[in-house]
Amino acid sequence: MAFYETVFVARQDFTPSQYDELVKAVEGIISSNGGKVAKTEKWGLKQLAYKIKKNKKGYYAMVQFEGNGDTVREMDRRFGLNEDVIRYMTIAIKEISKDPSPMMVKDHS
Repeated sequence: MAFYETVFVARQDFTPSQYDELVKAVEGIISSNGGKVAKTEKWGLKQLAYKIKKNKKGYYAMVQFEGNGDTVREMDRRFGLNEDVIRYMTIAIKEISKDPSPMMVKDHS
């Protein structure tokens, strides 16, 4: 199995509970297709660089997991069907980092 990282953006009019449910649903898709979730980060509501489907902001989340091509294909299929997800991208990575991503680190310079 290979390591993957998926970042997705949900609509700006989500409630925090809907956002949590969506993240849990993505983790469930991974688990039910033979994958293993290693790390999940909820980045919260962020400003988009440009409007996407009439949204100026979006709820970002990142999931790193171990899985196979079938897991990734099923996630892509489900994201494509879900109107609440406005953008997503999955990439293969060499290893899963235990450190928080740069989005989670607050710079106090």
